[in-house]
Amino acid sequence: MYIWLEPNYELKKLFRVAMKGPLFYSKILLFGEYGIIKDSKGLSIPYNFYNGALKKDENPSDTAISSNQKLKTFVDYLKTIDTNLVTFDFNKLEKDVEEGMYFDSSIPQGYGVGSSGALVAAIYYKYANDKITVLENLTREKLLNLKAIFSEMESFFHGKSSGLDPLNSYLSLPILINSKDNIEATGIPTQSTTGKGAVFLLDSGITGETAPMVQIFMENMKQDGFRKMIKDQFVKHTDACVEDFLKGDIKSLFRNTKQLSKVVLNHFKPMIPKQFHELWKKGIETNAYYLKLCGSGGGGYMLGFTEDFDKAKQHLENYKLEVVYNF
Repeated sequence: MYIWLEPNYELKKLFRVAMKGPLFYSKILLFGEYGIIKDSKGLSIPYNFYNGALKKDENPSDTAISSNQKLKTFVDYLKTIDTNLVTFDFNKLEKDVEEGMYFDSSIPQGYGVGSSGALVAAIYYKYANDKITVLENLTREKLLNLKAIFSEMESFFHGKSSGLDPLNSYLSLPILINSKDNIEATGIPTQSTTGKGAVFLLDSGITGETAPMVQIFMENMKQDGFRKMIKDQFVKHTDACVEDFLKGDIKSLFRNTKQLSKVVLNHFKPMIPKQFHELWKKGIETNAYYLKLCGSGGGGYMLGFTEDFDKAKQHLENYKLEVVYNF
């Protein structure tokens, strides 16, 4: 099994200890956005560049006060979740919230990298009764149970949630989604220290909202032609990309990523901010990079794949890029 770690992981581990409490990392859904709703494969990885933790301050900032207020409404929502699924120590949780507890996070909201997922994971870790821990044998049944719990918890933020973002943040391991009822922790190939290729984030500079984008997708799914496209094109190329990535078949990966990028441009235009339609098309035409959605789209980050990151940077010189993985 391969382990995915970023170069400064040891520093972050030390920081985690210094905080005297667990950090919960952001995530990146490399493949599977929207498709996993309809049983495509998916691959989600932790992204250690951003993280969050539950904290209390004697002199809280305005941001901390705002976070604390949101936590109060989240606690009220948690009380409505079926107790057969999960229960919480509400006495302790409400006491901590009343004392000003908030979620101190560097994870940008509305960017598709799991800000609400990290919060959900943190609350479950600290306050759930009889919780499933990362130290025990994580059978498929336990993973599906965690996913179901996190789905209910995160639905507070998005109206509908797969539960995968909190699961990834909670486990801090790559998650392979084979289907709705078949998920597993997995390893991914070790990053290349000398390769020119990369997966990168492109900052759109626009905050996106998940719920409206998901609503558009669900409305489109009522159309026969759209459903057929999802099955015959979107899911087909998504599954191939996941398999190529895990096998380390880079040539096939870029062929399938290009096809996936075309499908998204042709059929998911509302999820791509209008000012990026030409940029998206330019990548496909020049083969300098291929863009895809990062999460639900509508703003936030877009994911880029390139066989030559220096070349991609030249084409995208006006945009902020962050490398996620090197080939």
